[in-house]
Amino acid sequence: MSEGFRVQGIAVQELAERYGTPLYVYDGDALEQQYRGLRDRLHPAVEMFFSLKANPNLSVCTVLRGLGARAEVSSLAELVTALRAGVPAEDVIFLGPGKSRAELAACLDEGIRAIVCESPGELAVIDELARERGVTAPVMLRVNPDFQARGAGLRMGGKPRQFGIDEAQLLQDPDLAGRHPHVRLTGVHAYLGTRILDPQVVVENTTRILDLAERLSAVLGIDLDLVDIGGGLGVAYFEGEHDLDPAELTDALNPVLADFHQRHPETRLIMELGRYLTAPAGTYVTRVEYTKTSMGENFAIADGGTNHHMAAVGVGSFVKRNFPMALLSRPDAVPEGTWQVTGPLCTPNDTLGKNLALPELRPGDLVGVLRSGAYGPTASPVHFLSHGYPAEVLVHRGRDYLVRERDGVEDLLGRQPVHQELRSAPVAADRGE
Repeated sequence: MSEGFRVQGIAVQELAERYGTPLYVYDGDALEQQYRGLRDRLHPAVEMFFSLKANPNLSVCTVLRGLGARAEVSSLAELVTALRAGVPAEDVIFLGPGKSRAELAACLDEGIRAIVCESPGELAVIDELARERGVTAPVMLRVNPDFQARGAGLRMGGKPRQFGIDEAQLLQDPDLAGRHPHVRLTGVHAYLGTRILDPQVVVENTTRILDLAERLSAVLGIDLDLVDIGGGLGVAYFEGEHDLDPAELTDALNPVLADFHQRHPETRLIMELGRYLTAPAGTYVTRVEYTKTSMGENFAIADGGTNHHMAAVGVGSFVKRNFPMALLSRPDAVPEGTWQVTGPLCTPNDTLGKNLALPELRPGDLVGVLRSGAYGPTASPVHFLSHGYPAEVLVHRGRDYLVRERDGVEDLLGRQPVHQELRSAPVAADRGE
């Protein structure tokens, strides 16, 4: 976000008055800085794919596409979002352990670059659907490797997983491609973990994935048209954490990529980036409705909470740690004590921040949860207590745009038909007769 709680010169207070609260505010300049900061330094053989799961807002995707990002999607709606954002089908990959037949059919009908297959059963379904259409399906094999990433907030390899096919199973099945004549195995995908903040961990993971890809290619007899090295680049949320330095990261990573590229000059290398691109660009803005003390603790009860920002409860940790938060409406006020900032839900778990050092909070104040551009409303129980989705606003090139309307009552009830047969007369006992 820009200095002084302004986004590209526009006061957050002004945005809150115009669009209401709670709302998410995304800074298009911050999106561009994150993207270009890495793209301008990363080895040119690597293509940066935006993982829509982090923030599938159509306008956010459109801005990233305008910068050159490809798309990694995991549902039919995300596929359509990527296409509407202007991503060509040949720049889309589709992954996920439980793809439906309808989703797989859409991948084939749209002609996306590759389906990332995560189980033998899925490969058989892809082969069947491709045969029915008279096409050959481009498929990458997601591998559950024997090794595990270190230094990741969430580890996704080296143990029994729903993701991918075990490395040992693939190495023992050299006829896999031959049994699926309507599938073309085009490469290998591995994703070892997320929220990685150590450049050397990224280098080590990438080195091992590239080695795994070469070994599988030799055993299975497949061309390495594509190798997806995952990503998992993190951003700093909590005390003691530090953001990855793009220069430090690429200085260490590029030699590994260059060595592989020299051996496989025709291979397209893919890096998936979701949180890394969008998290720093977003702020969740809530308005304090009430303040009170309870057993000596100060509480500020806001109009939005974990129903819109479940990630603030804790990311990859059993210990609650606060996202960075700030008083947006009085930025010069000095902290005077500690506050519990809670939302409107009927559960004690609806706490956005605990024991926060903040100025004295008052009804009407705006409190912001910073670094909230990833895993926001679409990763939260937005329909709990029927509050619905918040508004989302994007500030791009000095102008603010409403990029998602706030849910109203009819948005929530309009898809729930009422059948007249359910309106039966009460039984006598209910009337007290």
